[in-house]
Amino acid sequence: MRSAALVLGLIGGLLGLFVGMFSYGYTEAIEHYGEMPGLFEQVANVDLIRTVSFLSPLLAIAGAGMAKVRALWGGVLLVASAVGMFVAFGVNVFTLFPMGFCAVAGLMALAGAQPDEPKAHFQR
Repeated sequence: MRSAALVLGLIGGLLGLFVGMFSYGYTEAIEHYGEMPGLFEQVANVDLIRTVSFLSPLLAIAGAGMAKVRALWGGVLLVASAVGMFVAFGVNVFTLFPMGFCAVAGLMALAGAQPDEPKAHFQR
């Protein structure tokens, strides 16, 4: 479970990185060039979008990295990343997979936080 959480978390974090770069860039472009009514308009909460665009992929990749050794912390970071994306961006075609991968990876890391039973390998 921890390995699956690592892989899914990395994929979700990298996909979230693309969503975050586009969202941050969009808010910067509208601020610099101005709005075009009906076509390109500034989002309601620019600071939230910019903060989550940076933090969510960072939390997802860091949580995925921790999933093998510190599964509880990694799972919490992955779930926090998915919640952040949901709050800032909502559910749409671009955020569906990053949020889904991060949420499933977080749940898998949390479920795999404790091993089922100790097992001795390579016994004689």
